[in-house]
Amino acid sequence: MTRTTTPTTTRRRTTRTTHTLLAAGLLAALPASLLAGPTGAAPAPAPAPAPAPAPATTGEAGRVAAVQRQVDRLVEKAGFPGATITVRGKDGKVRTYRAGAGDLRTGAPMPKDGRVRIASNTKMFTAVLVLQLVAEGDVELDARVEKYLPGFVRGPGGDGRRITVRQLLQQTSGLPDYDSIVIDGGDDLRSIAHTYFEPHELVDAALAERRQFAPGKGWAYSNTNYVLLGLLAQRVTGRPIGELVQRRIIAPLGLRDTYWPKAGEQRIRGTHPHGYHADEPGGEWHDLTRIDPSLGWAAGQLVSTPRDLGRFMAALLGGDLLPPAQLAAMKQTVEAPDFELDPAWRYGLGLARHTLPCGVPGWGHGGDIQGFETRNLATGDGRWAVVTVNALPTELSMLAAVGKAVEIAICRS
Repeated sequence: MTRTTTPTTTRRRTTRTTHTLLAAGLLAALPASLLAGPTGAAPAPAPAPAPAPAPATTGEAGRVAAVQRQVDRLVEKAGFPGATITVRGKDGKVRTYRAGAGDLRTGAPMPKDGRVRIASNTKMFTAVLVLQLVAEGDVELDARVEKYLPGFVRGPGGDGRRITVRQLLQQTSGLPDYDSIVIDGGDDLRSIAHTYFEPHELVDAALAERRQFAPGKGWAYSNTNYVLLGLLAQRVTGRPIGELVQRRIIAPLGLRDTYWPKAGEQRIRGTHPHGYHADEPGGEWHDLTRIDPSLGWAAGQLVSTPRDLGRFMAALLGGDLLPPAQLAAMKQTVEAPDFELDPAWRYGLGLARHTLPCGVPGWGHGGDIQGFETRNLATGDGRWAVVTVNALPTELSMLAAVGKAVEIAICRS
């Protein structure tokens, strides 16, 4: 999964998966040009073995062993520095399984429920916020973006007079991503990893590129959609997006380990694993824990823990965050063949759907950012699983292993 292409100003269609595989870049679905640069290599001593979960009762021993095998394989076979799988089973118990190193320099194990950058899982929070405003009558799903951001969306990349709020949420607007931010910044993230970006800069860069298709005539993952949704929410409410997410979602659910980083904040607060990046398959891991996440903003800025993320998904599907009409709208999906390696995925309004091997529909999102990848799904019967690895995949087999781990964790729970 090394970057094998040279970015140009010619717009090409890229996918959430190929962005990750080609670039090992900042956010799920950022262009291949957004290549994460190293900030200093760390030696890799043999990691201390992570403590095993508490002994299982006889009836659950097989299920526990199956999930532990998956997290072990993510390190021993897939090659990630460290990994955790946190699962809420049918019995309502939450169990965490871990393997590998949370710090390659010291060999410290992965923390049980450490804070990580959840990247594009932020889109679920942004979508919930916008749908709450819909429920309150402040936003109309099928209104044009122009109504809320007059004159703002204009350029080769798209026209707000033709794009609806629903199309932003569902990734059917045709808006491109903001490739030129990195092209102009030196062609990789080494020169801009610690640069703060204003949201309008991201939108301006995207609008300068060509649109991917006419609004409503296709599906393509673009972070620009969710940056615009964040700006829309701010315009409608008169309050900053971070405050809105905190007040309307994080605080009511009691997500004590989830937060919106302040402007310019590059560290991860509290207990957390280090995040790593390799320039090529089998390459040396470089520590990329500290970055400025403003390049993601409303599309990918949040920090959370596996347990908090699982609780958020359960609350969402359980109707604790949205009225029935808005939750039903969120779950109305379209084909999204490029969302993951499996082309059968479907995408709603910031919420993706995937039928698990055990026949159960799973709902969630996932995210990729420098140093971290998360894949997570929840089911209608209260089960959920969050898989976290502290590096981006560098080849297809690594990406597939993370997806498989989520499926097995839910199906065996």
